[in-house]
Amino acid sequence: MKQVKIVIEKTKDNYDAYAENVEGVYGGGITAEEAKESILNAIRLLKKYNPDKQVPPILKGEYELVFKFDTVSLLNYYKGIFTHASLERITGINQKQLQHYSSGLKKPRVAQARKIEKALHKLGSELLAVEL
Repeated sequence: MKQVKIVIEKTKDNYDAYAENVEGVYGGGITAEEAKESILNAIRLLKKYNPDKQVPPILKGEYELVFKFDTVSLLNYYKGIFTHASLERITGINQKQLQHYSSGLKKPRVAQARKIEKALHKLGSELLAVEL
């Protein structure tokens, strides 16, 4: 299936979003959530108000959205779901370090960012296997 890759990243004052592989699709907001909503709205409006021949081929038919967050944006986007304590338990990264990452005070090394990503993917896989 076609993938539209959406990048959400923290800037000095806001959060920016853009489609990495679709030209001209941008969004932004004060929070990572607002940036995500903005980019989804931009895609919707592009498809609604442009003639079919001006809609990028990737946005025609079925496609899936893949979100690529920087660490600050990811941690802030999910802060209502994951506490630093819970992230410490699943990643092995101490809470103080996670706080530095979420505030933007420090940027994680690539290995640390991958550790967070891997732990979240593992949790997601485990949750998909749950039946009630």
